[in-house]
Amino acid sequence: MPKRILQGTVVSDKNDKTVVVRVERRFAHPLLQKTVRRSKKYKAHDETNQYKVGDVVSIEECAPISKDKRWTVVAAQ
Repeated sequence: MPKRILQGTVVSDKNDKTVVVRVERRFAHPLLQKTVRRSKKYKAHDETNQYKVGDVVSIEECAPISKDKRWTVVAAQ
């Protein structure tokens, strides 16, 4: 099964080798058919600490690295 890849914005880089990425998704409300925005934050592994707040990055699913980290940063846009 292929690994999921999501795109989002780095909102925190305070942790060592970790960035927090906010991923936003848009969908039509089931009843009102209005476009709704929902976001979720993921902790992603950044081995070299090269990504900073505001960077747009792609993250990929991986095996658990720590209690909360299950994603790695693969590229910046």
